[in-house]
Amino acid sequence: MRIVVLSDLHCGHLVGLTHPDYQRQTVKGRRRLSKAAEFQSQLWDWYAKTIKSLRPIDRVIVNGDAIDGAGTRSGGTELIEVDRNEQVNMAIKAIEITDAKRYSMTYGTAYHTGDKEDYEDQVAKHFHATIGSHEWIHANGWVIDCKHHLGATQVPYGIYTNLAKEVLYNQLWADKGEQPRADILIRSHVHKFAQCASETGGQIVRAFSTPALQGYGSKYGARRCSATINVGLLVLDIEKGPNITITPILASLPCMRAA
Repeated sequence: MRIVVLSDLHCGHLVGLTHPDYQRQTVKGRRRLSKAAEFQSQLWDWYAKTIKSLRPIDRVIVNGDAIDGAGTRSGGTELIEVDRNEQVNMAIKAIEITDAKRYSMTYGTAYHTGDKEDYEDQVAKHFHATIGSHEWIHANGWVIDCKHHLGATQVPYGIYTNLAKEVLYNQLWADKGEQPRADILIRSHVHKFAQCASETGGQIVRAFSTPALQGYGSKYGARRCSATINVGLLVLDIEKGPNITITPILASLPCMRAA
């Protein structure tokens, strides 16, 4: 069984995952917009080729922030498309090229995906996907615990602490009989790939934070953050029995390099 995890697409943002139907063109004298247009094209080409190489795909998990939202903190100045309904259409176009047999989703951050209505419901409806705040997916005898949010940190080692915390809390909930005991935990939100593993009672639990499908260039990231991030996706190849292979596929695009 092959499962592909996509997260933080931020469709509608200038450097979100952008189908060619919505991509902008370079504009003379508009350096920032031209750089964004270049990134949109390069990221989509990488994404489309990567997805093609991964087919056939049994299940796609979209782990939150499929759209970017209204962009109120920046007055919409970082958006390709302000209408969140149209952002939903952008996300659908991006996800449907996976041609997966099944889809599962989790809700993203309210600021991006709706603090009143959940716009990601429209994406889930299109793909007949399950969607929830916290999902447990059973695959060939493995339990995959999926949730969008992971606490952010600006120290390089902090992400491993946050992942280990998620593992421990799942075990505590499971001990109460109120959550399935997970074999694999998947978290997103921080736009960075990381992994850790722990052993409890003879069971190895693996925890991952996923790379994002939004690139460099948001005002918040450029002006406020120093931590490295990753652009890409996660692939799980699960056999019946004890064998599983989990592979991050990370993009390294020419437009991602600072001069």
